[in-house]
Amino acid sequence: MVISSLHLSFFTTRPPTLEIFPSWPMRFQQTPKENSQPVESTDSGSAQNAISQPDSDSPVSIKASSDQCSELQQQRQGMMASDVPGTGAATPNHQPRTQEKAYVQQLESSRIKLTQLEQDLQRARSQGLLFGGASAGGNTSSAAAIFDMEHDRWLDENYKHMTNLRGGLQAHLPESDLRVILDECLAHYDEMFRLKGVAAKSDVFHLITGMWTTPAERCFLWMGGFRPSELLKEILIPQLDPLTEQQLVGICNLQQSSQQAEEALSQGLEKLHQSLRDTVSSGSLCEGTNVGNYMDQMGVALGKLANLEGFVRQADNLRQQTLHQLHRFLTVRQAARCFLAIGEYHSRLRALSSLWASRPRE
Repeated sequence: MVISSLHLSFFTTRPPTLEIFPSWPMRFQQTPKENSQPVESTDSGSAQNAISQPDSDSPVSIKASSDQCSELQQQRQGMMASDVPGTGAATPNHQPRTQEKAYVQQLESSRIKLTQLEQDLQRARSQGLLFGGASAGGNTSSAAAIFDMEHDRWLDENYKHMTNLRGGLQAHLPESDLRVILDECLAHYDEMFRLKGVAAKSDVFHLITGMWTTPAERCFLWMGGFRPSELLKEILIPQLDPLTEQQLVGICNLQQSSQQAEEALSQGLEKLHQSLRDTVSSGSLCEGTNVGNYMDQMGVALGKLANLEGFVRQADNLRQQTLHQLHRFLTVRQAARCFLAIGEYHSRLRALSSLWASRPRE
């Protein structure tokens, strides 16, 4: 009977919830104090009175309130610790939450990059042919537009490398320091060949037509770039005097082998052009064409066009090997002058294109 009375009294006199966390929903509402009648028992009278009067100053009431406060604080700290990365009180859900936050941050970073890419595309279209890109009304693919932007960034970085090379030569830096700058410059050219390899897979016509270069540069374009033999003979050798006899022989051999490779590639490309002309022009061009035969004809032509990527890749490989061979033939200072001359030559062609575009017109 005493136990039943204690149980009944506990649930009829709800203990007030401590409102130390007002943001939490209150499970119980505080009720006015009621004067409960003591149970007629000598053994549990004091305990019953302490439970039925939680606001009294009895030690049991103070301890109960203190225990509730401690329990609530522990629950609150546990929940806060589960939401804060790096705390020791992490719950089992801490790892998934951390992964979710990292995923959200990655999405936000991708969104920012996409926005920047769209802005760059719009700026490239508005600039038109002046900076080497296709006009806004042209058939520029997304891959070609991305390559144009990467090429513009490459030019900005290349200007910094050229400035460092020029400064190093003028300051007569030790060869060890100058070699570091030179190796960075060569690695930068390797990056351009990598970018062109990616672009060739998506839009090889963009590289061959040279729409990513300026008009003056396109005058000297060969398979999407410069002719290594002409670069060696007409530009570099005059800038590298004096050369030792061994160096001169090596560079002349390199120039001759580059020219032979260029002629072989040019002949192969001409044969491909002829084969394409024969395929496209086969059959009657004036009368109606059978749809089935027409699709078969275009399928054969598409297969031949796929070979263009191989020619551009081989031409870029020849250009890349030429630069690496020069790096091996020459001393550090000669190689620095070599790359500086290449950069200055193309810079002058771009400046000439800008002057041509801004010339007075009647």
